[in-house]
Amino acid sequence: MNPIIPDIDKRLQKRYQQLVREHSGHAHATASGLRILPDEPSAKAAAQAAWRFFNNPAITFPALAQPLIQAATACAQLHCRDFALVAMDWSWLDYRHHDSKIDRRRGPVGVRGYKLLSALLLSDQDGQPLVPLAEQLLTARHLFSSRLLQPRSSRTALDELAAVMGFVKDLPLGKRPVFIIDAEADSVYHLRWWQRRHLLFLVRVDDDRYVRIDGQEMRLPSLVRRLQHQKAFRRTREVTYEGKRVWQYVAEAKVVLDRPAWLHRKINGRRKRLWRRGKPLPVRLIISELRDENGRRLERWYLLTNVPAKVEAETITLWYYWRWKIETFFKLLKSAGQQVEHWQQEEPQALLKRLLVASMACVLAWRLAASQAPPAAEARRVVMSLSGRQLEYGKEYTLEGLLAGIWVLLAMRAVLERLSVRRLKEMADFILNGCIEPQPATAPPRREAG
Repeated sequence: MNPIIPDIDKRLQKRYQQLVREHSGHAHATASGLRILPDEPSAKAAAQAAWRFFNNPAITFPALAQPLIQAATACAQLHCRDFALVAMDWSWLDYRHHDSKIDRRRGPVGVRGYKLLSALLLSDQDGQPLVPLAEQLLTARHLFSSRLLQPRSSRTALDELAAVMGFVKDLPLGKRPVFIIDAEADSVYHLRWWQRRHLLFLVRVDDDRYVRIDGQEMRLPSLVRRLQHQKAFRRTREVTYEGKRVWQYVAEAKVVLDRPAWLHRKINGRRKRLWRRGKPLPVRLIISELRDENGRRLERWYLLTNVPAKVEAETITLWYYWRWKIETFFKLLKSAGQQVEHWQQEEPQALLKRLLVASMACVLAWRLAASQAPPAAEARRVVMSLSGRQLEYGKEYTLEGLLAGIWVLLAMRAVLERLSVRRLKEMADFILNGCIEPQPATAPPRREAG
C-alpha cells in the first residue's frame, strides 16, 4: 500500500510517493541530496521537482504527517494487543558546521543545530518500532511541529511534551497509549499534570527522589534496602547487557508523591524557581536490577507509572527496556541511514518537511520487519542480500540493512521496466570483461590478377 496524503492532486501525490521511495535507502554523508531512482529523467529534474513539492502551500506539516498517522492506525490494530506504547525522546541534530542554516540554537558540548522531539509507536507484544506519531524541531526562536500549520514560540521542553501527549491520545489508534520517557521527565509537577489529563505514563526517576510509603517518607535507595530486607526482589528473566547475558530482578511498591513541585520558568527575561503545591499522587514504583551470575548489581532503574495494576511489574520493566528502540530510529535518521545531519536545507521548515518524508521511508523498513504475511520472510532475505550488509550469526536482518536493500530493490524494478533481463546480463558481462571494444573486421586479402 503506497502512502497517501489526503486531499491533494494526483501530481503532488505521485511526487510524494516518489520522494518516499527515494529516501528508502542508505544515504551518503558526502552526497546528502536525493538519491534518485533510475525512473527519474535526470538529477536536476528530480531536485527541481522536490523543491517545488516542499514549497507548495498545500504541503503543510500536518499534511505530511497524515500518511504516518494512517500507517500508525493500521499498525496499532495489527501489532498492539492491549496498549499502544509510545516512546518519547529528544535528539540533537548537530549543524555546527552549517553556517547557512538559520535560527540554530546552542546545545551540549559545542553542538549548534536543532533539537528534535519524536514520539515513536511501539508494539506492546515485542517492542517492534512501528511509526513516528509526531515530530517537532526546536530552533533558537521557534517550534516547528508536525501538529501545527505554522511555527510558534516554544514553551519549556516538558510543557511541549504534554501537548504532544495530548495530541497522540486523540489519535484513532484503537489502543490506549502509554508514554515511556527517560529521566528528563522526572518532574512531580508534570506527573500530576499528566494524571489530571488521564494520560498513562512510565517514567524513569533519579535515586534522589523522595516518596511516601505507609505514611513514612524516604529516599529511593532507603526504600530499596527495605525491599531487599523483605526479600521483595524476584528473578524474572535473562536479558542482554553490554553483550553479556545477565539476570533481571524486579520489585514493586505502592508509593505517594506528596512533596511540592519546583518549576524553572523565565519571567521578565530572568530564570526563576517557582514553588507549587499539589495533590498527593499515588503511583506504582517498580525497581529493576540487572545482576550477573555472581549476584553483583550492574544496573538499577527506578520507574514510576500510573499504568493499571493488572499489568504486571515484569511487563512494565520490559516496556521500559524497549524504550531504547527510539534510539534506533534516531540512528536510522542519522549516520546509519538518512544522514540528516548532512542535509543542505537552510530553513528548519524545509528540513522538517523532508524529515517527515524520510520517516515514512523508515516505516517501510519497520513494516517489512514486523510483517507476518507469507511473502515477508523471503522478502526480508532478498532485501538483506541486496543491501550487501553482513549479519551477526543467528540474525535474520537489521533495520539498517532493510532500509539499504529496499532502495536497491526499487532501483532494480525501475530498470527492469525499461530493459530486459537479457540486456542487463549483456551489460554486466561487458563491464566484467573489461569494457573491451570490438575489433573492426578486416577485409580478406585481394588476389592479384595473373
